[in-house]
Amino acid sequence: MSGKPRLTYLNGRGRMEPIRWLLAAAGVEFEEKFLETREQYEKLIKDGVLIFEQVPLVEIDGMKMVQTRAILSYIAGKYNLYGKDLKERALIDMYVEGIADLMQMILMFPFSPPEAKEKNLESIKERATNRYFPVFEKILKQHGQDFLVGNKFSWADVQLLEAILETEEKVPAVLSGFPQLQAFKTKMSNMPTIKKFLQPGSPRKPPPDDRYVEKVMKIFKW
Repeated sequence: MSGKPRLTYLNGRGRMEPIRWLLAAAGVEFEEKFLETREQYEKLIKDGVLIFEQVPLVEIDGMKMVQTRAILSYIAGKYNLYGKDLKERALIDMYVEGIADLMQMILMFPFSPPEAKEKNLESIKERATNRYFPVFEKILKQHGQDFLVGNKFSWADVQLLEAILETEEKVPAVLSGFPQLQAFKTKMSNMPTIKKFLQPGSPRKPPPDDRYVEKVMKIFKW
């Protein structure tokens, strides 16, 4: 195995996408192994690799890491994207957790039954525009800095940009009332490592389609 982190998941966004985002933002190249069958997943469990019987799995620095939050925290700390002290880390954690609540709604949207899709889409729009994005608009406006915490690029900035872009895929005009977030999106998207990740051919995955949903349900027996 090379020195690159190795990511094991399906060939789609899911819970691995924030990990891909964070590694890419840190300028770290990684390898991916895609699960295609239920048997591959069961073998990982049988071999004791997935201690909680769940993916994502990230092999990094001699560890086989599971649990998305633990993986993200490790990567953020390793690549200096986790603040300069405990107070900054606490703010980053707080912001990341808030963003994750919105991302969970987006993550589960493709698995909504057809009759619930319109209602769930409206919920994403309502939560983004009335609960989550106003918080970050206010933070950026009050401190007048480019980044959310300590005027330094952090995990929170990466996660917020991912959330903005994925929400815009569902609700294109969602930032219309948020000028600070519009400026933030432009600045973050033009950072060299992120700009590279946003280009065609990068490891960034497309929005989940029906085939991806079917594969998830088949492998994990949802």
